[in-house]
Amino acid sequence: MSTPTAEQVERRVQEALEEFGADPSLIAPDAELQALDIDSLDLVELTQIVEEEYGLRLEREELGDVVTVRDAVDLVLSKLS
Repeated sequence: MSTPTAEQVERRVQEALEEFGADPSLIAPDAELQALDIDSLDLVELTQIVEEEYGLRLEREELGDVVTVRDAVDLVLSKLS
């Protein structure tokens, strides 16, 4: 499996946020997850999605620093590199 690009990871995170009910027109890199009505359970589910899709492991402690969409994407990318 080839390493996904930053754009692919960003697209997948955005798709997951839409699946959780976030308004697609509001999803932007600097958008805060709380403002998108993404709660801690959604964040755990997002973690499971990226772990399964990209074969990586995210620690629960790392999620505390995830405030924006960009934070979520950057966390995944940091684990892929």
